[in-house]
Amino acid sequence: MLLKDKLLAQRIYLLLGALFITSLVVSNLIFQKFFYWYPVDIEFFGSKLFEISVGILPYPITFLITDLISEIYGKKRANDIVVAGIFASLFSVGIILVADQVPALSNSPIDNQTFNSVFSKTIVAVGSSMLAYLFAQFIDIKIYHFWKNLTKGKHLWIRNNFSTWLSQFIDTFSIIFLLCSFEVLPWTSFKGLLISGFLFKVFVAVFDTPFLYLGVYLFRKRFKLKVNEEINLA
Repeated sequence: MLLKDKLLAQRIYLLLGALFITSLVVSNLIFQKFFYWYPVDIEFFGSKLFEISVGILPYPITFLITDLISEIYGKKRANDIVVAGIFASLFSVGIILVADQVPALSNSPIDNQTFNSVFSKTIVAVGSSMLAYLFAQFIDIKIYHFWKNLTKGKHLWIRNNFSTWLSQFIDTFSIIFLLCSFEVLPWTSFKGLLISGFLFKVFVAVFDTPFLYLGVYLFRKRFKLKVNEEINLA
């Protein structure tokens, strides 16, 4: 690969990493707001079926990005992004802790109580999210490359959806279980949030498959990659 092509590939990798980390950190900051993602009032075991947190909205983006990086840059580069995202999330918690300890001015638009009520549960959310997310993302990458090797780089839709569905279920189950265990969410919402969150992620995984195909196509065309060929940034 020419030097200018390698430099372009590195810049794109950094951009994808920035989008990944931003999506991950923001999802942990906004999770306390809930909405209906499908306008039908259906109950499942006493819980609203389509009720989910807005924190789930950026999450499918992270799995799409890791699948794209896995396909183009390889397993190691995808794992590196996941680790970087975890460090970024932990660093954001440190910033919030410091900000929460600083006393607000009497004329501050946001007082101490309001700030604390919004961000006090962020630590638990990030901790729970990181445990679930770390497990799910590494499983996603591992399964993705299992299918990639098995199909010899063909049938992109298989590895994109099969890896994402399983990892997203693990992620959804783990984070809701931990949040309920730490009394951030009520146990009465567990079943509804689990099914609703998983259905939403499955829907998005199917929806984003064409975007993954488009991204892979553009990469292969620009860098003249063969099927199953990866870019080596070393």
